Amino acid sequence: MQMLVDHRCMRRAVVLLLVAVIVATASLLLLTPGNYMAEYISISNDRRYLVFAGNTGTDADDIDRRHIVKVPVDRAEPVVMTPGKGLEWTPFVTGDGKYIAFIGATAQRPPLPTVMPATGGKPSKAKTLAEDRLPRNFPTAQLVVPKKVVYKAPDGVDVHGQLFEATGGAAKKPAIVYVHGGPPRQMLLGWHYSDYYTNAYALNQYLASRGYTVLSINYRLGIGYGYDFHRPLNAGVQGASEYQDVKAGAEYLQRLGQVDAKRIGIYGGSYGGFLTALALARDSKLFAAGVDIHGVHNWTAERATSLLENRYEKPPDVQRALDAAWQSSPVSAIETWKSPVLLIHGDDDRNVRFSQTTDLVRRLEKAGVAYEELVIPDDTHHFMRHANLVRVDSAVAAFFDRVFGMNRGSE
Repeated sequence: MQMLVDHRCMRRAVVLLLVAVIVATASLLLLTPGNYMAEYISISNDRRYLVFAGNTGTDADDIDRRHIVKVPVDRAEPVVMTPGKGLEWTPFVTGDGKYIAFIGATAQRPPLPTVMPATGGKPSKAKTLAEDRLPRNFPTAQLVVPKKVVYKAPDGVDVHGQLFEATGGAAKKPAIVYVHGGPPRQMLLGWHYSDYYTNAYALNQYLASRGYTVLSINYRLGIGYGYDFHRPLNAGVQGASEYQDVKAGAEYLQRLGQVDAKRIGIYGGSYGGFLTALALARDSKLFAAGVDIHGVHNWTAERATSLLENRYEKPPDVQRALDAAWQSSPVSAIETWKSPVLLIHGDDDRNVRFSQTTDLVRRLEKAGVAYEELVIPDDTHHFMRHANLVRVDSAVAAFFDRVFGMNRGSE
């Protein structure tokens, strides 16, 4: 038995050595040259090609979309299979190799399953399934087609956003900044592939239908714009350098002719809730009101334990790290927070402690800041019940309508 075990170990070692030699001597081949990102990668059953969703295509705005890309495994010849102004993701090749199935959407039509020949061809050959599942009264024609905008942060970084422009009326109206969570996310020029951000896209559309101009911001720390943008210096708990992108977005809105510069709001969930609170705390003169949905408000309460533990990877200067975390937290600027806020949080949140909101409430009360609070009982960070999503979205719109005087027929 001992000899048998030794023999197996020796054979395994030989196999590992061969693999190591093969890997060491093989030349690496970049299959996807160009400045774009690949997501949802899958391989055909015959192992001859890959399909994935990439923010690339024939249109200059495709960096803010997703399209299906097909590339052979042995040569760098990627082909965009679904060019155009739609969005497509999660591709899979059918077992017989004849078709590619994926989810597709547009700026106005929500996501639906779609199939197309694996060989490609004209976009008309793609077939959308289950269109009869959309409600007959779904307001497709009334939805805004968001416009890609690019503005510069104070340090020169290009920041992408999607602008939902309200239509009708000569009077200047309020505007709202939307900040996504994550933060490794990218909001798009159409319906999103995440259910959380599909809901956010729908809410942005609804706010635009109410007369608001909405700017959805892809701030640094997000994906889709390269490594340096995704991994910036002094971001998050180390300094919140991404906040300058948010502030610059509100200043961009102030320069638009249709926007009332004194009525700019902000809202977001999770990391977007953190940035919403930070905006209200630091710049209440710029942000007149906000809705903070399950945001982080005190990084030292979230990160202090790991910083103080006797761990090998802890920072060399713990106190400096704690100081940076505090200065990056909205509660550190509570004395300059003047704008009203609606705080929304599920009390069974497993991602952001519910105490982050209850602690902020006590601080706002002490500072005399006007706030409203909506607690969602027995629900999590992602609001698992559809009724709760509707409740949250309705509360967001109603709060801004009330603070900014946007009752229908009033303007």
